[in-house]
Amino acid sequence: MKHAIDPKIDCVFKALLGADENRNLLVHFLNAFLIQDLREPLVWVEILNPYNDKEFLSDKLSIVDVKAKDSHDRLYQIEIQLTSYTHLPARILYNWTDIYSQQLQSGQDYHELKPTYAIWLLAENLLNTDGDYVHHYKMRDDQGNTFNEHGGIWLLELNKFHEQRIESEAQRWLRFFKEGEQLNDDALPEWMTTQEMKQAMSTLTTFSEKERQYHQYQARQEFLREQRTIQMELEQAGQAVLQERHEKEKALAEKQEAQQREEVALAEIERLKALLNQKNH
Repeated sequence: MKHAIDPKIDCVFKALLGADENRNLLVHFLNAFLIQDLREPLVWVEILNPYNDKEFLSDKLSIVDVKAKDSHDRLYQIEIQLTSYTHLPARILYNWTDIYSQQLQSGQDYHELKPTYAIWLLAENLLNTDGDYVHHYKMRDDQGNTFNEHGGIWLLELNKFHEQRIESEAQRWLRFFKEGEQLNDDALPEWMTTQEMKQAMSTLTTFSEKERQYHQYQARQEFLREQRTIQMELEQAGQAVLQERHEKEKALAEKQEAQQREEVALAEIERLKALLNQKNH
């Protein structure tokens, strides 16, 4: 390849799974992760917001997730997230509920709601409680009983994925997104020799070899780099404010404690004076 291409950059990600010519890759990706939740493998989906390279060149705030609907009107959302931050879980949940709730139009009843599946690929760790790289969330009670079967949320933490022996198509996709930037289309490793992975690699090659696509890729990289820098600076500024507030609160608490000790000491002096006066009389 002429240039290394990271499949996690949003324009590449959306071209991989959100382009009409790669519809079969989207179907393959969804089956890889949702096989246990779907009654039968998907064979077709409609991409609701298909990839258009012009939108990335003209609009830096363009929608970068992939939304799709199958023949049963079940809904799917796939999104890539390069950075982790405190309120990301709230954003993930809000996006799922927003897609789920927007199904109903005026006059429609609740029985018409269809399952909604959200899959998030996370470049940075979000959950630090364990080393699992796949987390699947549904609405359940404390005993594990599912409230309904209307989809759920999948979190795929790429940074935690270290498998070298590929044993499933889900693992194949995870390794591709994690290591794709280091791949060379002239010497693909064995795990990349499936039809789907070769097709995915051809999309990376297009971004690498064609001037327009590579310019688009570089522009998105720079934009995302700027956004990460701004976010990091905001977080650091916020931490500095919190630290200053903590120090002020600590200083105030120490001052109040000192005042209390002084008051106790003065009270003890007055008590001793009173005892002394009693003895003198």
